[in-house]
Amino acid sequence: MSSDQTSQTKPYHHGDLRRTLIETALATLREQQGWQFTLREIARRAQVSHSAPYRHFPDKAALLYELALLGFERLGEAMRASLRPAMSAPERLQAMAYAYLAFGEENPDLYRLMFSTQAGDPAQIHVDPRAQAPFYQVIEVLERGQAEGTIRARSALGQATASWAHLHGLTMLSIDSRLVPAKVGDHAIEDALTTLLDGLVRDPVARSPGA
Repeated sequence: MSSDQTSQTKPYHHGDLRRTLIETALATLREQQGWQFTLREIARRAQVSHSAPYRHFPDKAALLYELALLGFERLGEAMRASLRPAMSAPERLQAMAYAYLAFGEENPDLYRLMFSTQAGDPAQIHVDPRAQAPFYQVIEVLERGQAEGTIRARSALGQATASWAHLHGLTMLSIDSRLVPAKVGDHAIEDALTTLLDGLVRDPVARSPGA
């Protein structure tokens, strides 16, 4: 019996199908370092019939859209996990910045997909609550810091946008191996994040060492 025939006859739990397809696609994304796969390939790898994915995803674009949103959810989770209750706003911003970078470095292909037009129209995907959540986490910390007097009194939306642009560029340079020490030094990420935080913190000198 061929592998295709086996995949068409292997039973699966209908309630788990969507999750199985998503997890299979994520694993394939990591393995292939890209999203060149087809729905047929995902079905084969998930050991379900070739028509099964269409019960949840009308086409590959719909699956990529869901993967991208899942990426934003996991990014937000990583940023939240980096925080501790006693942290000041500047310390929270630093922790979230490093968590953001680490997420991109550990999930380079998923991170690229999150910002690819192949995952969907940016005007649509980036206003989805799941994609917006990490951004608004930053705004919340900035507003808290402004209220405490530790963050400069500016538009929190503008500060968050500048922070996102800074972090996204730094993350892309890092995962594409463009932060060559001969060009940017041995501590490019640390220096870049210090520069970002110094522009946000009301009194940078007052920040605790390593903050």
